[in-house]
Amino acid sequence: MREHAGRTVFARGETYFREDRVELLAITPDRVLAHVSGTEGYRAELTGGGRSFDGECTCRAFEDHGFCKHLVAAALAANAGKGARELEEGGGKLANIRKHLLGKGVEALVDMIMNLAERDLALFRRLDMAAVSTNGDGKAVETRLSRAIDDVTHAAEYVEYGEAGGWAADVDAVLDALAGLPANGHGELALQLADRAIDRIERAIASIDDSDGHCDALLERTRDIHLAAARVARPEPVSFARVLFERETAGDYDTFHSAANIYSDVLGEEGLAEYRRLATAAWEEIPPRSGGRGVRQYHDFAADLLLGILDSFAARDGDLDARIALRTKDLSSQWRYLQLAEFCRMHGREEEALRWVEEGLWVFEDEAPDHRLILFAAELLSKAGRNSDALQHLWRTFGKSPTLELYKRLRQIEGEAAADAAVRSLEGGTGIAPKSDWQSPRADLLVEILIHEERLDAAWAAAKKHSASMHIRRTLARASETTHPERAIGVYAEYVEQLVNRGGNYSYEEAARLIARIGGLRDAAGHAAYVAELKLRHKRKRNFMKLLG
Repeated sequence: MREHAGRTVFARGETYFREDRVELLAITPDRVLAHVSGTEGYRAELTGGGRSFDGECTCRAFEDHGFCKHLVAAALAANAGKGARELEEGGGKLANIRKHLLGKGVEALVDMIMNLAERDLALFRRLDMAAVSTNGDGKAVETRLSRAIDDVTHAAEYVEYGEAGGWAADVDAVLDALAGLPANGHGELALQLADRAIDRIERAIASIDDSDGHCDALLERTRDIHLAAARVARPEPVSFARVLFERETAGDYDTFHSAANIYSDVLGEEGLAEYRRLATAAWEEIPPRSGGRGVRQYHDFAADLLLGILDSFAARDGDLDARIALRTKDLSSQWRYLQLAEFCRMHGREEEALRWVEEGLWVFEDEAPDHRLILFAAELLSKAGRNSDALQHLWRTFGKSPTLELYKRLRQIEGEAAADAAVRSLEGGTGIAPKSDWQSPRADLLVEILIHEERLDAAWAAAKKHSASMHIRRTLARASETTHPERAIGVYAEYVEQLVNRGGNYSYEEAARLIARIGGLRDAAGHAAYVAELKLRHKRKRNFMKLLG
């Protein structure tokens, strides 16, 4: 817990615990609920146990930074056995209160809640909404809930992160009342009000810091209420299909994504047929797209959405040819060809997948290669017994833009000969400048390949000759600790200097870990001298000195 919270927060929580500020409300083997007295009273809840635990607190520090001193104090109180007796007796003070309330009569409970509602405006509103949705006539319910929806979704000023949870809770309270309408004979009204709530929540999103995704959850819940209402109201299917299609295709959010599937039982065959007709008509208005030099690349989100709708209908029919045909409408990029080929192979059509891959390679042969398409092509060609074609594509791409993944695929097909050829390709006429001031990614790749082949002497020579980056030299050092410990120490020491000069606690901590690693590679006396020399040169950096001890 100290590691999780940090030393400072843990120490403050320890103080709160010693000052007896914790009142445990409920305790079970995997949950602790407590009231912790601080500047105000805070609700702290811990879940889990051992090394796997989490928590929530109503304080501002939790919202801003996470695990807080109140959670630490609550955990320490539970660990100290303050709740042991409550645990043995069935869960703590809340459990005792529950037992007490169960012994009361209904009238007494109603009086108690009414007294609370007179003093708590939020509780009053919640109960008022529930009462209206259960007992009110249609017009009264519509008026009250419409006004309530507008009130809670209104954002006169920007809702900051710390206030977003409270805003969402107010909306959720009105949704509680809305959710009860279908069961009380108000299905059509619930459908209408759910539409209103979705529109209002979507409109409010721009005015809320919704980093925690409250609005997504609210929209999903409102859509579920909308669906439940539709199942009760049974709207005319063709008209309803048009409404849902407009919602899905014209909305700014994904509230009604895959509406035809979600509402299929409400739409029935007639409504689904209309939904499909609308999607097909919109799809036919989109012109086919092909690739090649000079074609402007862009992502057509509207086309993707219609593709998804029509694909779900074709999948329902079991029509694989139609699903493939849908994907041939946009072949404007290598990635699109890759998607189409992967889809064909996924459904057992490997020959067709290979045809599309080869067409994509031909169409885009003059453009920068997409390695994903090249690697997929090599896989399919090798499986088809066409290793020479696979190698041709791989070597052509490796010559233009080499990567370790391409090399590994070449090595897999061609064996050790690929290693020698790749090294020659990278070292000869490829733009690697010996001892240049800039670091070539090809130099790094050359060293990576030599590491992969365990040619460590050659890797060290190449790293020096071609000025490999610090990152790749550290990778080489890690691979060479046993065979080339002095060279590894040299790289680690150089990186330690970079980290310390960069400054900051994170850099100091990483440097300290690396110094400890160096200590495992040399004799104790030599390491002690190295650390002493570091301390002498960097003695002004107090936080670093603390880590060195």
